[in-house]
Amino acid sequence: MLNEKHDLVHELPEYRDVIHKLKTSNNHFARLFEQYHEVDHEIHRIESDIETTSDDYLEEKKKQRLHLKDELFQIIKAQ
Repeated sequence: MLNEKHDLVHELPEYRDVIHKLKTSNNHFARLFEQYHEVDHEIHRIESDIETTSDDYLEEKKKQRLHLKDELFQIIKAQ
């Protein structure tokens, strides 16, 4: 669905407290979280027609977001 929110807390609400704790105590997690947020924001701008780009570029960004989400989720689950 276009323009759907994919921010990490929205995607994983049951881990809200763990995400907050990791953002403040784990530098690696915090960097990945920031990258995830930036990629998600860019995808949202493209899907909202605020920015235009190729379909291939958008698909690459979506793959990047998924990879970051998987990496973040592995760290969250390890807590």
